[in-house]
Amino acid sequence: MAEAANNIVMNSDNPEAMVPGADRDPATERLVRKQRLAAALRLFGKFGFDEGVAGHITVRDPEHLDQFWVNPMGRSFKQMCVSDLLRVDHEGNVVEGDGLLNGAAFTIHSRIHMANPHITAAAHSHSLYGKAFASLGRKLEPLTQDACAFYEDHAVLESFTGVVLDSGEGDRIAELVNHHKALILQNHGLLTVGASVDEAAWWYITMERSCQAQLLAEAAGTPKPIPHEYAVKTRETVGSALAGWFSFQPLYDVIVAEQPDLLD
Repeated sequence: MAEAANNIVMNSDNPEAMVPGADRDPATERLVRKQRLAAALRLFGKFGFDEGVAGHITVRDPEHLDQFWVNPMGRSFKQMCVSDLLRVDHEGNVVEGDGLLNGAAFTIHSRIHMANPHITAAAHSHSLYGKAFASLGRKLEPLTQDACAFYEDHAVLESFTGVVLDSGEGDRIAELVNHHKALILQNHGLLTVGASVDEAAWWYITMERSCQAQLLAEAAGTPKPIPHEYAVKTRETVGSALAGWFSFQPLYDVIVAEQPDLLD
């Protein structure tokens, strides 16, 4: 079974189409996306990715493609429920749900969703190792198998101009993430995207850990990067959309079992 699963990840020409539920009706798909979003936020809280009111994950609505769901400002990741989520349009209007819309969340995510129809979900937070690594203003190196998921598939948004409340900054982020699964926002933190909430959340979780691993390795000595040929080959296995989606499933099962109230 393990060999068969590995072959699916490696050999699929269209991994997004293999994700279960691709043919769900809009109402069912909406509920699934909201459940995954609430679960991802709980996981971010569990892993300590929260920092006050900073951080947000969004997912495009499956019916109203110019709208997305997002966590309300001021509600703890650790207490997020499906019923807390806001549906927001690209003009910044809350069209469903009660709560405050985070200005930076709107500026970043609205521009990402507007400019990149292939992106369904995006995740950003101020996690410890992500923001520490972001202060270096450089890319991750392929030091581990897990880090190879980002090899030649992430970029650095250079320079820090303050809290992202200007649409021009949002446009820069949207343009840069168009061809990558992740960004390192210099002096700020990490941002990941995907064809599903599951994928975007997993890329964030494993990128945060990859930042931690590189910081530890460089503090201990001089790490040896994986050669280009093998880094590319490894990325094809662990860095596909299906691999990202699949890697999130155990986390989803555990958080729902531990905290079933998130589905309320």
